[in-house]
Amino acid sequence: MSVQFHDPKAEPLAAPEPYRLGVALDGDVTIGMLANGFPDSVEFLQAVESSLSSVLPRAQFKRFNKGDPSIPVPDEMLAELVEDCDAVVAAYGH
Repeated sequence: MSVQFHDPKAEPLAAPEPYRLGVALDGDVTIGMLANGFPDSVEFLQAVESSLSSVLPRAQFKRFNKGDPSIPVPDEMLAELVEDCDAVVAAYGH
């Protein structure tokens, strides 16, 4: 008796499209780091920030933590993100 394996992956129907950032990262840029309040989301974003800063030495980072994963970003925090940041990295933690 032989064992047969079935690979459930299908061939993609759509051609892949490259992702293009809406902001230039080759100059001065401010990146918001938005933690959602789950445990370790802040620590995870600190690691992401460290990695990003090594490849984007001119980037500035602003840290945000909504503190409660069950709520949307508060209006005041959202306004600050929009006003002060060129890009935002949002992260979940557990």
